[in-house]
Amino acid sequence: MKPMSQTSPLTSLQTSTWNIDPVHSTAEFKVKHMMIANVKGTFSKVSGVITLDESDLTKSKVEASIEAASIDTRDDQRDSHLRSADFLDVENYPQLFFVSSNVKKAGNGKLSVEGDLTIRGVKRRVNFDVEGPTLPAKDPWGNVRVAISATTKIDRKDFGLTWNAALETGGILVGDHVTITLEAEFVKA
Repeated sequence: MKPMSQTSPLTSLQTSTWNIDPVHSTAEFKVKHMMIANVKGTFSKVSGVITLDESDLTKSKVEASIEAASIDTRDDQRDSHLRSADFLDVENYPQLFFVSSNVKKAGNGKLSVEGDLTIRGVKRRVNFDVEGPTLPAKDPWGNVRVAISATTKIDRKDFGLTWNAALETGGILVGDHVTITLEAEFVKA
């Protein structure tokens, strides 16, 4: 009698690895300023990997990191303050991290990706609403690519980002809730 294979066709995984393309990816945030308007910023140095389980997306995994010092809000003085110990403290915490722990289908072409987000050394569980991944497409140089769009909202105080200033008219200078958006292209490894 022939021994059974360790993996049958029903249990074999079809996984693929995809590396983020930092040139075609953006990590963005927005937060209320003076309780009246949203101010947006970006991080220009983003890296990460998706391990896609092509037979069951819920078994996929995501790891991403952002260089905290790459923050850009189009105001040098504000960027310096955001890099300081009042906010991101980039000298002591140079990276922001996300590692997924659970992926669920959330409708047509959408996923809910739960995981640990680490900012300023503080790790909290967050949930990203994800559109994608798109169908693979080949670029003019023969690379195969997919893309995702992911969004979450956090309370910055949960991550130790507590600095603020009171306004003369009442209220605060910086809102507590921050929307984080990632628009990312990945290249098949």
